[in-house]
Amino acid sequence: MKNKLHGFVAVIIAYSTILIAPIVSAAEYPERAVQLIVPFSVGGGTDAVARAFAKAAQKQIPDGMVVINKPGAGGAIGWKYMMNAKPDGYTLGVVTVEMAILPHLNLFNHTYKDIVPIAQLNADPAAIIVRADSPYKTIEQLIANAKSRSGALSMGTSGNGTIYDLAAAAFEDKSKAKFNRIPFQGAGPAIVALLGNQLDAIAASPGEVAQYLKSGDLRMLAVMADQRVAKFDTVPTLKEKGIDLSIGTWRGIMGPKGLTEEVVDRLKILVAKTAKDPDFRELLNAMNLGFVYADKRKFKAIMERDNEFFKNLVTNLPYNP
Repeated sequence: MKNKLHGFVAVIIAYSTILIAPIVSAAEYPERAVQLIVPFSVGGGTDAVARAFAKAAQKQIPDGMVVINKPGAGGAIGWKYMMNAKPDGYTLGVVTVEMAILPHLNLFNHTYKDIVPIAQLNADPAAIIVRADSPYKTIEQLIANAKSRSGALSMGTSGNGTIYDLAAAAFEDKSKAKFNRIPFQGAGPAIVALLGNQLDAIAASPGEVAQYLKSGDLRMLAVMADQRVAKFDTVPTLKEKGIDLSIGTWRGIMGPKGLTEEVVDRLKILVAKTAKDPDFRELLNAMNLGFVYADKRKFKAIMERDNEFFKNLVTNLPYNP
């Protein structure tokens, strides 16, 4: 009888441990290092935002945040990896505007509804960039030459279905100039190819090429924004040149579906504190990347809005990824 009683008590303790374990774990989260999956290559804007965030997040995560690059398929490979991870809060991802683009191109069989948005951290417009020794000193010259040599000039982008590939296609459509669009696995490799004289131009964000603009290796011809960009206010917008096009990216933190409410609440606090950290903002500012914060609710609304915007754009744009 005594042995049976001991056995019964052991079972009760075991079940009690199982029941309270998630609560204890959530309350103590994060207890170890957190992985942050970046769906693009090292050297681009998404990677830069992720690394700046991971560095600042060390103040909130005792064992730090580890950035892991998994580029390819316009972001789909990295996102798929994150989505398949155990939903315990220890594998997060950087979500970008491509999440609202790829599904409409049949390049990704998931949407923003299949992830848990945590917060937006950044937003940047697209821009057209050439080498400093390029014969094209203005956007008008680039357009004129592209028109006269249809498809002869090469335009590097961050990959099929990515925001900068779509921006380049929209630029072609609005300007009536045809380029040979060449996709890379992120803006970083495209920038390297441009610097290596393998391309005539690229579509990327101002922040991604800021160091090369400062060093005099590259020249930015125009930005695809409603207004000129701070720190690059000598560069005109396409709208100033009679081309009605404003398009760009956003980036933020997400997690896989299945995260408990307790862990999501902890994450919201952790990400908000990191986003407000002066060190994080200074890092973004130093890299000329735009800081834009939106909490979980507002970020989801932005995703919903842009999902419709890009659905309509892709439908009406002669775009072939």
